[in-house]
Amino acid sequence: MSVSLVVIRLELAAHSPFPAGFQYCAATEMSEEEFREKTLCSASAALAGKDPVEKAALLHQHLGRREMTDVIIETVQSGADHNKSAMSNKTSEASYSVDQSKDEEQSARRIGAVPDSPSKQLPDQISFFSGNPSVEIVHGIMHLYKTNKMTSLKEDVRRSAMLCILTVPATMTSHDLMKFTAPFYEVIEHMKIIRDSTPNQYMVLTKFNTQTDADSFYMACNGRQFNSIEEDVCQLVYVERAEVFKSEDGASLPVMDLIELPKCTVCLERMDESVNGILTTLCNHSFHSQCLQRWEDTTCPVCRYCQTPEPVEENKCFECGVQENLWICLICGHIGCGRYVSRHAYKHFEETQHTYAMQLTNHRVWDYAGDNYVHRLVASKTDGKIVQYECEGETCQEEKIDSLQLEYSYLLTSQLESQRIYWENKIVRIEKDTAEEINNMKTKFKETIEKCDSMEQKLNNLVKEKQAVERKCTQLNSKISKLSTELKEEQEMNKCLRANQTVLQNKLKEEESERKEMSEQKDMQITEMQEQLRDVMFYLETQQKINRMPADTRQEIQEGQINIEVASSTSSPPSGGPGKLSSRRGRGKRGK
Repeated sequence: MSVSLVVIRLELAAHSPFPAGFQYCAATEMSEEEFREKTLCSASAALAGKDPVEKAALLHQHLGRREMTDVIIETVQSGADHNKSAMSNKTSEASYSVDQSKDEEQSARRIGAVPDSPSKQLPDQISFFSGNPSVEIVHGIMHLYKTNKMTSLKEDVRRSAMLCILTVPATMTSHDLMKFTAPFYEVIEHMKIIRDSTPNQYMVLTKFNTQTDADSFYMACNGRQFNSIEEDVCQLVYVERAEVFKSEDGASLPVMDLIELPKCTVCLERMDESVNGILTTLCNHSFHSQCLQRWEDTTCPVCRYCQTPEPVEENKCFECGVQENLWICLICGHIGCGRYVSRHAYKHFEETQHTYAMQLTNHRVWDYAGDNYVHRLVASKTDGKIVQYECEGETCQEEKIDSLQLEYSYLLTSQLESQRIYWENKIVRIEKDTAEEINNMKTKFKETIEKCDSMEQKLNNLVKEKQAVERKCTQLNSKISKLSTELKEEQEMNKCLRANQTVLQNKLKEEESERKEMSEQKDMQITEMQEQLRDVMFYLETQQKINRMPADTRQEIQEGQINIEVASSTSSPPSGGPGKLSSRRGRGKRGK
């Protein structure tokens, strides 16, 4: 038995909190950063370099008509794990309280103060939690993707330790679900019951201890009835990854190597190749054969809209407005024209990777990934009822031949028309390009002629300037030769003047030395003449004074003697003192 793995993605609104413990990846060697980069690489590339308005438009385009609702996630852990976690919490709280009391006693002892009363030691605020801590409510959309990996249960390969029960009837309570999984309760790590706004059923994610336990549960419970009264069976799939992302991060954008599966709006079962049939009505409600077995009317089981095989006037392509050859997307309800009109339905698949689309005229479902029809139920051409698509005999062959001829004629005419339009447009573009090139060449030719004229004028001007410069150069060369000869003469004269300067400097030095000697001799002579003049003046003055004196006095002077005292080495007579006078007198006497 071969099984395929699925990826469950929970797209959250901007204000919604993240659920605890929801994320899961079967590849345990991947880190959280590598896991996020792998899952959001295509979305990041699509949103890169766009402003907020473009990002919002792109997200709205991929989200389509789907709306976010409240999703209730209830976590049920196994008894052993739950008791261990509770005991660990209690022991940690008790140890914390004992340590806190010891610290308070030690601090009181150090300070030496009496501790306060217990009422004063209580905190101002006490944190508490009301309600069931294992139930979380978020706001978003659940996405289910199918991988291309097919593995056999007999092969020893890594699949996943998590299984998903896609459809559990709402009549089954949590207690009934525990009874259903009771034989495997010891190997179950935890279970997450996911309920959204869709009625009558919910989804369950079950995480086992090992992959072997998950395989045994799959072999025992897949396809088994929940109880003997109801016909609902347990449908299990292996979960490769369980992701939680915000809508603004591109959670609704297509994921690489994954195909998002549509779901039936009646029973909410995901429509895959394992179901009996796929059908989406004109009112954008999808069903499969199990939901329509007991429905005998042509109206929609959800909204009672009358289904007819003919096209409705209100239906038209969302992009070009064409009302022929329309296809509706089974994922988001987008309506576009076929690939032989303007290819808007196929372009929607290329942009969003929504694989399944249904033709509105005959309700045939096309798979763009497999490039074939995958429907099993169609609307009858006679009464419009839903019947299984089967044909036998020559009528089937004729219908096939007619459909092939019609398809071929459509293809041929569309290709010829497209080729005609292509070549006409190409000829028009070539004519426009050639006309533009001719005009550009003419303008360039005129510009080149003008440039040539201007260059010739510049060349003549440059030739004239060159001749004038050459004349100036000859004149300057002659001047340079004259100046060089004059420079040589000046240099020789400068040498002679320098030689004369040295000779004159030597003579000047000799004359200065002679002048100094003569000035010194003259100074000595002047000093001697001054002394002689002073003696003469002194002599004359004394002679006059003596002549004025009376005769007795002159006689005494003549008979008198002059005694000259020898002056000591330390004391010197003052200038003009008695010593000087005595010397003068002696001289006067000698003169007489």
